[in-house]
Amino acid sequence: MAKVRVELEKERGVEKARKTRAPSEKRNEIAKLLIREGLLTEEQLHYAQRVHAKLSTQRSLLSILEELQYVSKDQVQEALRASPVSVPIGSLLVELGYISEADLATVLDSQQEHPNTKFGQLIVELNLIDENDLLRVLSYQLGFPYIDPAVAEVDPKVIERGKVEVYAENKFLPLHYDKDGILIAFADPLNNNHVLAARKIFGDALIIGIARERAILEALNRYEATGRKADKAGKRAEAGDNAVVMAVNAILLEAHKQNVSDIHIEPMRDKLQIRFRKDGVLIPFKDYPLDIAPGMSSRIKIMAGADIAERRRHQDGRIFFEEGGLQIDLRVSIYVTIHGEKIVLRLLGRQGELRAINELGLAPRILQRFEEEALEAPSGVIIITGPTGSGKTSTLYSAVNHLNSPSCSIITAEDPVEFVIEGIAQCSINPKINVTFEETLKHIVRQDPDVIVIGEIRDRFSAEMAIEAALTGHKVLTTFHTEDSTGALLRLLDMQIEAFLIASTIAGILAQRLVRRICKDCAEEHPLTPDELRRLGYGLKEGSGLVFKKGRGCRKCRYTGYRGRMAVHELLIPGEMVKDAVIARKTSHEIRKINSQTTGLVTLLEDGICKASQGMTSFNEVIRQLPRLDRPRPLAEVKRLLGVH
Repeated sequence: MAKVRVELEKERGVEKARKTRAPSEKRNEIAKLLIREGLLTEEQLHYAQRVHAKLSTQRSLLSILEELQYVSKDQVQEALRASPVSVPIGSLLVELGYISEADLATVLDSQQEHPNTKFGQLIVELNLIDENDLLRVLSYQLGFPYIDPAVAEVDPKVIERGKVEVYAENKFLPLHYDKDGILIAFADPLNNNHVLAARKIFGDALIIGIARERAILEALNRYEATGRKADKAGKRAEAGDNAVVMAVNAILLEAHKQNVSDIHIEPMRDKLQIRFRKDGVLIPFKDYPLDIAPGMSSRIKIMAGADIAERRRHQDGRIFFEEGGLQIDLRVSIYVTIHGEKIVLRLLGRQGELRAINELGLAPRILQRFEEEALEAPSGVIIITGPTGSGKTSTLYSAVNHLNSPSCSIITAEDPVEFVIEGIAQCSINPKINVTFEETLKHIVRQDPDVIVIGEIRDRFSAEMAIEAALTGHKVLTTFHTEDSTGALLRLLDMQIEAFLIASTIAGILAQRLVRRICKDCAEEHPLTPDELRRLGYGLKEGSGLVFKKGRGCRKCRYTGYRGRMAVHELLIPGEMVKDAVIARKTSHEIRKINSQTTGLVTLLEDGICKASQGMTSFNEVIRQLPRLDRPRPLAEVKRLLGVH
């Protein structure tokens, strides 16, 4: 282990020296170790290197060896633990496939601007690797066991042998007795001063582990907050309650600060996991010990007005959180799992996000048709459709706001009201006091409305009410959960709504998805490969010269390559041929084909490809988010249909 005592502060100088070597010398230290251990042969390595050299995508040699089934991930980990390799951490991360060569170069360039920052700290701050993954790699390299203090067993007799202040100052956490000594988790096990401070308290029989600095300090704070002595049980309980309140408040404030859409509080087998959904993607926020889960669940139930005694059934609620002049409106869903209650909090009431209809990202011709042929129609049902989290509600409110005027009476039935718009009558559904969708929709038509807004078509009853309101001359706006615009027609048929009623009342269906927007500060060209063209549905001739963009990653986007989101749309205005196809109950493929040929419909995939060709989003986002139901038309034709130049 002594031969691998490499200070992370020296990483930059070591890496720069290694960068000047030839590629074959610079990497493959793990492969050499596997050969020495008898897990890999020279012939296998040479073959994997030839395969690796032919790949156009950036992949690690180790991933190729694993894909060829020459070695397994477990074998690699065991070999690294048994014989740690003397390789700079940056090179090791590249070899293990955690980061790319470009990522490593980015960190080294950034380190020139911040010479006093350690390599490990910098690569985590740049969001290129999760801190837990970094520590696992360090564990392989240095031979120290990796420890998660949030779930580790802490023996009170051990931790009480010293002062918490000393532990915090030297960034270590005493855990428990082991057969060879006392196990202690260090944030920096290579710091001799920190290790010496531990030896003064616990003697030389130490088993040194490695853990996250923040996790160590949080564990020490929890220890202080919960009290040290058994005879202080009352004070300990009070401190524990305060710690739960502070933890919940901190989660809510940080979620608002990061502008996330959802908070996931998830009890696992050995920890309580907190994740945020930002730009449509879940990202880890923080882990807590599992014993805090019941207290956190009870605190949120109290805030949401739910039953704190009920732990066997699912519950819902609403929280209006205020702190220092800040107001946060949250919808709460509590779901019972085998490990406890999972809680999802959705942040609502983001008034600043109510946009004008021309700010939704609709292509020029789609915007014109949506306004003129759907919203300005005298009556009919206008449906905004898409999966959960696709921005349907935001588009619905923008459409309602567009119709709002002193001469127009608008009334809504929503669950819940997410945006408050001046000048319209909004009703929030509350089943606890019998303000249900059924009860509300029966009364809504008696209010002499011009426009009726139904938050969501949930079942046959709400679908029938929307159709009946349209038949009596009202304009109805609502949302629906379907994959595309054609799917909305078919799902209404599945709800046993008469086909001729659907054909005569549907004024327009706008399907949409949200994709991440490429960061403008680090965007670079991305010529599509033949394989990528095939995945989009293009042949080599059709997609020849097609160039998208991708984000390289920079400080402004936290090295994700993306910043914010945008909508991709598909508008269906039913023509006579489409109505006839619905009445004839043709298949979704046939109706979609008629739509494309007769109504000028541009599919979600085609609109996404058009936006990607303009450098707004990436190939990966188009593939990840948009349904590929039919082959897209040539880009030039799609742009003509969308009115894009």
